[in-house]
Amino acid sequence: MPAHNEISVVTGAFGFTGKYIVRRLLSRGNSVRTLTAHPERLDPFGGTVEVSPFNFADRSALVRSLRGASTLYNTYWVRFPYRQVTYEEAIANTRVLLGAAEDAGLRRIVHLSITNPSEESPHAYFRGKRSSSARSARRAYPTQSCVRQSSSGRRTS
Repeated sequence: MPAHNEISVVTGAFGFTGKYIVRRLLSRGNSVRTLTAHPERLDPFGGTVEVSPFNFADRSALVRSLRGASTLYNTYWVRFPYRQVTYEEAIANTRVLLGAAEDAGLRRIVHLSITNPSEESPHAYFRGKRSSSARSARRAYPTQSCVRQSSSGRRTS
């Protein structure tokens, strides 16, 4: 986690994974912004998180939303194609987001992925995650982190 008083951007801060990242950052005294597809959602953080909508068609707006931050925690992905967003579009959106992060001068990317993303997978979800994973950020962020989370389906304390 970043040093105290740094600004972090968490994509999807009001979603399942993002809210846990935000809780931790806020507990450390960090300022947090979010980029979200649902800026109208109920804010579980009482207005302490600055909210901006994803706008992949306007890279300059993304850059403005990211400017001044040091770290991007990227949870952006689609679980299944929905409306106009396909896996291919999600890959393109991820590249736009990472390019905007580079343009904004962010120093660190933490990209959340899944276990076993593979271009050889018979499942488009896993192929897409591989294409959007850490490899997308390697040129601009050679020391970035890629966290591959999994769930055993068992409840733990």
